[in-house]
Amino acid sequence: MVFKTILYEENENVAKVTLNEPERRNPLTEKSTKELIHAIREADRNPAIRAIILTGAGKAFSAGGNLNDFKKNLERTAPDLYFEGKESTELFKLGAEVTTPLIASVNGPALGGGTGLVAMCQLAVASTEAKLGLTELRLGLVPFVIMPWVRRAVGDRKTMEMMLTAEILSAEQAKEANLVHRVVRPEDLESETWKLAQLVAGFSPLAVKLSLDAFYKTEQMDLMKSFDYLTTLRLVSFMSEDLKEGASAFLEKRQPTWHGK
Repeated sequence: MVFKTILYEENENVAKVTLNEPERRNPLTEKSTKELIHAIREADRNPAIRAIILTGAGKAFSAGGNLNDFKKNLERTAPDLYFEGKESTELFKLGAEVTTPLIASVNGPALGGGTGLVAMCQLAVASTEAKLGLTELRLGLVPFVIMPWVRRAVGDRKTMEMMLTAEILSAEQAKEANLVHRVVRPEDLESETWKLAQLVAGFSPLAVKLSLDAFYKTEQMDLMKSFDYLTTLRLVSFMSEDLKEGASAFLEKRQPTWHGK
């Protein structure tokens, strides 16, 4: 795919996906959604990539949906709206489907769907200039697709407050609400995000993938079934080359060489 609304680059073992329509504040459109899905899946399929950074070009992370698109939706047929909605849903499903950690580098405002993207990522670093919020009600909309991720990040009560007040949170307020994990100066955002990505990428890729699998697959499971499932994953881990290498490296006081097997 030739990308027109995003930038995709690989540096060592980290992929970086940048929403690249700064003059429009990096909206989530049908085109950018398709390109994000393709880029994230491409990175996840690459065994050399061990972390994926999501960010925005210019002063905004993502302002969410585009008003012109919403106006067009008023004239579209139900089937068109249905399939367009499925595409958007597929993007946000990726948070629980890909097994390469997603790290949000929130360089500026991340509103509506932008907040959903941040909440979807397993880790999030924000600039002090970042702002987040569920602003959909200001337009007569409802944050349908992103609600599950925001609810998991901040809890039921905070999600309800954010949704019904359409309040915009500062980076520090977003950190207090658990929407982001770290807040840094704008000039430090890129380097701090890179350090975090390298930290995650430095662990056994198999162990990281099993961690994400264990976390998401057991979320909706019955308690006893979750123990059975995790016991199976534990067996895979204990029989892996990476665990043997990690134990040997620890005892020999050297850095491990991971193979992801």
